Amino acid sequence: MEHRLVTGIEKALGWEGPSAVGTAFARGTLADDALLERLMTPYRLMETIQRRHLSSPQLRCYSKGQELHPSSYLSTAVNRRRQAVQQADMAALGAILNNDGTIVLDSVDTFDPTMEVACRALGWWSGELVSVNCYLAVGDTPGFHLHWDDHDVIAVQLSGEKSWQVRGPSRPSPMYRDAEQNLEPSEEVVWEGTMSAGDVMHIPRGWWHTATRVGSGNQGHSLHATFGITKRTGVTWANFLSDAVRADEGFRSDLESARGPIDDEGLLTRLAETARANPPSNYLGQLRANTPPQRHMPLVHSFGPLAGTDVVAVTEFPPVLAVDDTAVRVTGGGKKLTFHTRVEPALRALLSGHPVRLKEENNDLRTVAAHLIEEGLCAPMTEGLSWGYTGLVPIVTCSDGPLNSV
Repeated sequence: MEHRLVTGIEKALGWEGPSAVGTAFARGTLADDALLERLMTPYRLMETIQRRHLSSPQLRCYSKGQELHPSSYLSTAVNRRRQAVQQADMAALGAILNNDGTIVLDSVDTFDPTMEVACRALGWWSGELVSVNCYLAVGDTPGFHLHWDDHDVIAVQLSGEKSWQVRGPSRPSPMYRDAEQNLEPSEEVVWEGTMSAGDVMHIPRGWWHTATRVGSGNQGHSLHATFGITKRTGVTWANFLSDAVRADEGFRSDLESARGPIDDEGLLTRLAETARANPPSNYLGQLRANTPPQRHMPLVHSFGPLAGTDVVAVTEFPPVLAVDDTAVRVTGGGKKLTFHTRVEPALRALLSGHPVRLKEENNDLRTVAAHLIEEGLCAPMTEGLSWGYTGLVPIVTCSDGPLNSV
């Protein structure tokens, strides 16, 4: 999938692919100024909040460096059926911002199609699950205390300015659930300065950082997005093994029972066999192949034919195509599908991550598209989803030859 944000991040940070994620601090500037407003603006973030039923901690507010109680910015409305729904009090949010406050909305990709597609593109690029939070601060407001994240972060300054300090790690590869707490910040200041609109930086997992607008004056604002890239570790592989052995009755049985002493050697042998059958390298491939899409629009035949509709792959990771003389086998989104070799061009287009325009005369393409939608690997492009791709990911047309961008 070719996405303007991914291309821009690589150029800004001097990266050639995702291998540098998690290795070292990096900072640069996006050359594509128009990309910033396309991703998110302050008023669009406010509208996103306005049109959703939200609760804390997904929506959080801060004033003078302190987190506000949810009752100060969330209200409960009762509809005509006397059902209570919680939503943001927009007047209260406005007052918080106008009095040097900060609003944080987590997992913006679940609400905004542009951010959804950006996270999908970064996930296809990195091979890891990606989500995004947005931070809107107004005036002379402090940020969060010095802290570290248990995932790698790519921060993009979308508008305004914010001052940052980044320090090195004080514990190698810390985790949220760890053998010991990681509470003492590093004394090593790696970078300290101001992020302006278009600036982007990568903060590896465990690196301490803080951001603030204190000293910037009562005018102005900052809007930045942090894309969190959660990479798999040896611990997540071990957790996978603990789930895999549930299929073995011996592991589901009590360790101590009336049948006799604990079968140490039997369990150790079977655990080792499970680990050898699922080595870490294979685990990553299985994880990506078996992860279903987080959201998917189903195919409803009564709505009419797909001709004239755009279709796009919505899997969290790129589907894998294996081709031989007899068939094309597709693995991805938790599915394993087999197709005739004649539809290979259609499959490569539909599973490319680019929107594909279905034409009336291309029966094979429409038939394959319908099947992929039914199986959950693709989705028809609604108006909202289309907005997430338009101008950011090229549309392709499919023929018997190479793919053509529109």
